[in-house]
Amino acid sequence: MTETWILLGATSSMARAMARHLAVEGANFLLAGRDMPDLEAQATDLALRGATNAKAARFDARDAQTFAPLLAEAEALAGDGPINCAVFVGSMPPQQSIDADPSLIDGTVTDSFTGPARFLQMLAPRLESRGKGLVIGVGSVAGDRGRIGNYVYGAAKAGFATYLSGLRNRLGRSGVHVMTVKPGFVDTAMTWDVEGMFLVASPEQVAAHMLKAGRKGRNVLYTPFFWRYIMAIIRSVPEPIFKKLSV
Repeated sequence: MTETWILLGATSSMARAMARHLAVEGANFLLAGRDMPDLEAQATDLALRGATNAKAARFDARDAQTFAPLLAEAEALAGDGPINCAVFVGSMPPQQSIDADPSLIDGTVTDSFTGPARFLQMLAPRLESRGKGLVIGVGSVAGDRGRIGNYVYGAAKAGFATYLSGLRNRLGRSGVHVMTVKPGFVDTAMTWDVEGMFLVASPEQVAAHMLKAGRKGRNVLYTPFFWRYIMAIIRSVPEPIFKKLSV
């Protein structure tokens, strides 16, 4: 049965890579985001790669009026088939910019946590009624511990990870799986010009890892795998020492 995928933030590098993997399987797509010309071009490309259907759809995490039409379109496209959703939405202004203008917190939290969470909350009963589906929520290793370099973004992703944990508990009772993904440094537009990055992964590598792990029923995925160990070390540093570090 053909899968229908809602990709929130479909213009991100990781979303594009995931869509290319899925297109050869003949999936249906709702490519959701704000840049409609880009999304429409991507839909054409995916159709050429083998997608059964690929449509551009407007989604703005800061505009809840865009949520219900997207959900209705997904149900119409899926018919009786499964609806899956992958969330790539987020924004990460430099922490220095937020320090200078605290109003930037609002958009960061909405893009990276509350907007996607509200959409998934609206999607949840539809998935429960179908009794099948996969939700992949992309968080970040930044959410594992507040660090001086990006603690507002990290706080938003920590909140999103906690939300996904609860949603996993809820939807698992209906046969729907929810996976939390915590990427390390990935070569995307969000990380351009960010200093201090190392062990940077490609979007294609991360997308393939996400799909494989999601279909195997993994609950939490660090990708690439070694970030699980890096973050375990960072979490274990005692607070009196950690607060003196610049990490």
